[in-house]
Amino acid sequence: MYCMNCGADIPANVRFCSSCGAPSDTEATQVASRGGRESSPAADDMRVRTSLDQELTAVRQPEPPASFRREPQPPAAAGRPPREVEEAERVIFSVRPTFLFIGIGYVLAAAAAVGLSILLAMFAGQYVSAPVAVLITLPLLLIPASKHLKRNTIKYTLTDSKIEIDQGLIARKTRNIPLRNIQDVTVSTTIPQRIFGFGDLVIENANEVGGQTLLDNIPQPRRHAELLLRELRRWN
Repeated sequence: MYCMNCGADIPANVRFCSSCGAPSDTEATQVASRGGRESSPAADDMRVRTSLDQELTAVRQPEPPASFRREPQPPAAAGRPPREVEEAERVIFSVRPTFLFIGIGYVLAAAAAVGLSILLAMFAGQYVSAPVAVLITLPLLLIPASKHLKRNTIKYTLTDSKIEIDQGLIARKTRNIPLRNIQDVTVSTTIPQRIFGFGDLVIENANEVGGQTLLDNIPQPRRHAELLLRELRRWN
């Protein structure tokens, strides 16, 4: 019989190893069969040694240095960097002068062109052909077309910090009025404007000579004035 701890030879009737004091195989089996209710000093010593060996042989994974640790990053807002989100302006409304006058102009010009073509066919049909009559009446449509083009060169935009007035088609001019400089907002409408639902927005600007900026012939002027006043209350 050999010692399970040091491998020394143990006689058959000896309960403990003479070299290391560990119990023999027969003694360890008897102790285990008794469920640990009886314990010997040698068995306790063997358990202590086994526990120490397990602690010494256990390898502890070292923690990475602080320079290699990754701190959690906050999620990006809507696919845009946080600084750009903070600096981006919020557009409240963007409006152009009303299209009503231009639409009426197109209708009147088309009616005048048709009437003129009929008169030419009745009184000068033998002298003026149909293509020539069309060329004569076509310039009547250029009047509302020019007004339409002029309307598209003007745009009023309200953001949460300023009013932008864009003018021009090729060479553009942008005028910015900060909301902190606006003192008052007035809605001005005539009787025809009230009937057709458009009007003028008069803005009192403290930093300009004359002190007034006109948003001319915009649709629903009261609604746009309320939106502008709501933004002004955030600055005052």
